[in-house]
Amino acid sequence: MGKGITASLLLLLLMTGFGGAAAQSASNQPRASGMEPDVAKVREAMLGNWESNAPEIRPSKNPDGSLKPFYLKRSYKYLPSDRFELEIVNSADPYGAVPLARIKIGGHMLWQGPHPIAPGTQKVDFVADETYEVTPLAQGFVDVLNKVASAGYAPWAVNSPQSIFGKTFVPFGLKEGTNFMEYDLVYLRGDLLFWGARNIDGRGFDAEQNRPTNLQIPLVRK
Repeated sequence: MGKGITASLLLLLLMTGFGGAAAQSASNQPRASGMEPDVAKVREAMLGNWESNAPEIRPSKNPDGSLKPFYLKRSYKYLPSDRFELEIVNSADPYGAVPLARIKIGGHMLWQGPHPIAPGTQKVDFVADETYEVTPLAQGFVDVLNKVASAGYAPWAVNSPQSIFGKTFVPFGLKEGTNFMEYDLVYLRGDLLFWGARNIDGRGFDAEQNRPTNLQIPLVRK
């Protein structure tokens, strides 16, 4: 395993499934009320499958606090009743040629009202209250997981998924009995679906004050 891949593997351990620091919620999260009437139209138009048009880059942090690029591709499905399914493949390189891990998350979106970045943008909380699964795709990442995430799990192996839902998972900062959650944005324009751009200083969307203030490159309708 080259130094670049090893560094990326260590970086992945500092990231959550969405690519930032994890917020955690109780299982019964209250839903927002008083939404704008046009939110119903956005929700209806979003139904279906979306995916990255190319590998995406995120700012993230090394253990010493310095910034480092982080690469991924997303596949997202928005379902009735505000359910979602998200698959993320992290890679060690900007072309997605060296995949490191596949992460699958399922849960609900909580609509929290408009955001001023662009007309029609909505604040949305993503809560992984149904599923959270990790599949290592590189032996180096397997070796790391077997050192730092062995308690409560079978031995990790390449291409062997394990559920981390509701469990303690130190690499992503998850604690038993809590759900991963992020404070994000949604903006729909035709067949382009924008979420919030990652904070340039590497902060995750783990609190309302860290909710993004700009838009990420979009997913395209599949």
